[in-house]
Amino acid sequence: MADFTLGIEEEFQIVDPVTRDLRSHITEMIDEGQMILGEQVKPEMHQSMIEVGTGICANVQEARADVIRLRRTISELAAKKGLRIAAASTHPFSDWELSEITPNERYYMLIEEMQYVARSLLIFGMHVHVGIDDRDASVHLMNAARYFLPHVLALTTSSPFWVGRQTGLKSYRCEVFKKFPRTDIPDYFSSIGEYDSYVNLLIKTGCIDNAKKIWWDVRPHPFFPTLEFRICDLPSKVDEVVTIAALFQAIIAKLYKLYRQNMGFRLYRRAYIQENKWRAVRYGLDGKMIDFGKQKEVPTRDLILELLDFIDDVVDELGSRKEIEYVHTILANGTSADRQLRRFEETGDLKAVVDGIMAETVEGVVDGAALPGPQKA
Repeated sequence: MADFTLGIEEEFQIVDPVTRDLRSHITEMIDEGQMILGEQVKPEMHQSMIEVGTGICANVQEARADVIRLRRTISELAAKKGLRIAAASTHPFSDWELSEITPNERYYMLIEEMQYVARSLLIFGMHVHVGIDDRDASVHLMNAARYFLPHVLALTTSSPFWVGRQTGLKSYRCEVFKKFPRTDIPDYFSSIGEYDSYVNLLIKTGCIDNAKKIWWDVRPHPFFPTLEFRICDLPSKVDEVVTIAALFQAIIAKLYKLYRQNMGFRLYRRAYIQENKWRAVRYGLDGKMIDFGKQKEVPTRDLILELLDFIDDVVDELGSRKEIEYVHTILANGTSADRQLRRFEETGDLKAVVDGIMAETVEGVVDGAALPGPQKA
């Protein structure tokens, strides 16, 4: 087994606990945050967002400890300013047009290039890095792992609302982000050389200045020896975040095992996988996906159970069986999107939905009752 180290990035909402609206407050938090966490915390384009990233974690238990530490630190930092953090991929009712942009030349250049497409990108995600230091192998693993991306997305959905409306989708974040170029499911590449030629052509022709502007749902990271998974909504609970990281790690470990044994995993064109991604976006766990081998629809939950069977022979080697088993809890209880929709159905109040997200964000992390603002969650 290779090491398959883990890194997790989370983008949190900064919320006023009284109005439950987003607050453009990052410039007042970032200096103190960087004094405590250094490069593990950074601003994002919108001032109502703060991003944190774990260190390089040898296993999923280290990743859990770092995720908890970062959520606790950022939550306490926000509390000093009378604010809260919330982990979900869209805010239920905040208007992106009212969100302030972080003063940074890079963000101004992005808005100049992308115009309203960039301005409207008030979405929050989670990225998982799995270490693989063989670049040629990383492209082959990316090719194969694409098939499972919709399965994992369905387990993470947390963005059913947008600007005060129930969208009818479980992951509206995906639909906002796809307005950007070079997003969604990538097609497959025959080698690292073919991938590098693609990147170099885009740079040569002025499309991008470096490969960080390739925003696919999975990509070889341009600077780190990792595969970066970018498809997920941001789960609200720590247990969900850790489980998804363990799942990606196990997928790569299993595919690498097959790769080393000269056993290929069947590759599908982007157009096929994109169909399953749409089903995950629309229905989350409650829909069906296409089993391309059987050429028929199958309940999404059944395909996820098949995924668990597929990776079962590597999870003990990785020491992540406990974390992987939490997938069954998600299948039984639903995702953050499901819980948000239930709360809205029960209360008819989007502020109550925000209360629920804020409470889940610090569940098992800090005492929510000690945080500022009304405690109605």
